[in-house]
Parts: sequence; structure tokens; C-alpha cells
Amino acid sequence: MREENISFSAGSITLEGLLQEASEERGVVVTHPHPLYGGDMYNAVVGTIVRSFQKKGYTTLRFNFRGVGKSEGHFDEGEGEQQDVISALAYLKESGISSIVLAGYSFGAWVNAKAASKSDAYDSMVMIAPPVAFIDFQPVTAIPKLDLVVSGSHDDIAPPALIEKMLPVWNPEARFEVLERGDHFYVGYNDRLEETILSNLIQ
Repeated sequence: MREENISFSAGSITLEGLLQEASEERGVVVTHPHPLYGGDMYNAVVGTIVRSFQKKGYTTLRFNFRGVGKSEGHFDEGEGEQQDVISALAYLKESGISSIVLAGYSFGAWVNAKAASKSDAYDSMVMIAPPVAFIDFQPVTAIPKLDLVVSGSHDDIAPPALIEKMLPVWNPEARFEVLERGDHFYVGYNDRLEETILSNLIQ
């Protein structure tokens, strides 16, 4: 199976995405890193997350935030992007997917965290390298559906020590995996990242 180009509405704008339909019940929405630093849905780490879920038979949807690629609109500092996330979740839900994971890398993880309390369309959340040393996470409080957080031991944008301080607020029951010697971009560590995600997913 291959990912197909799709589009969906987020308020008054249209976003582009890539959809691979596999399961009729389980799906994942995957969000990408910071648009102002070249982040888009084709990012290598985003691809690793998508492949991990595909190997477990999930329907996958990744998309470009507003103002990125062919997605309409403009960068909105994480505010309008929350609507993008909510709309992507609604797109999968309306297609019949009953159980949805919300997964994000870096900036995408931050946007997901901010949007967490604004939609009940997802069942669990996965954060890859939440950029706690780069973007203010203080407005984010409890994330009861947070299931897994992954960071690299050499990640100075998502430092494990700082994440550990925030986990009791987000969800003390969430699993936290640290990839030894991995940095924020997972260069040379994509296979390790994939193994970590796979080991934490339900078959």
C-alpha cells in the first residue's frame, strides 16, 4: 500500500496530507516539526513515526500545517495549527476510524499538547522530542491520554531531565523512553526510534 495525496478543511482553509488506509478501526495522525525551520510532513523523523504505525497495521495520516507546502494559510505560532490538528482528527474520525493515536515530533508534539484539551477524537498521545527547552510548555497542564514520550540523551532541545520534571504534570503514568546518544534530529537513530515506538504499540 502507498500513501495517497488527500486534502481536508481546517476552518476556512484547505490542508494537504498523505493518507494510507490499512485498518478500518485504528489510525494515527502525525504532526511535523517547526515550519519556520524547514519542518514539513516529509521530515525523516515524521516518516519513521508513520512507518512504525504502518508496520502495526494502523491507518496513517500526516499533513502539512497551514502555510506549509500546498496547505493554505499562514504560520500562526501554534494557535491556528491547533485547529489543523483537530481537523485532521475529525477527518479520520469521519472516515470511520474509531481509535486514534495523536503523535507529534518536536513542534508538532507541542501543538498536539496544546490541542489536547480541545478534542476528544483521539484515544492516546505519543510525543517524540517535545521541545521543552525551546518553546514554552507552561500553558500545557494535564494530558491524561499521553501514553509515550521519547527523547534522546543528547537532545538539547528536548532534554530528558527537563521532560522528567514535566511528566508528573502531563501524566505521571506515561512511559518515558530515552535513546542513548540520540539527539533532536535522530540522525543515525531512526531505526532505534522505530524499534522504541513499535515496542510500545499494541499489535
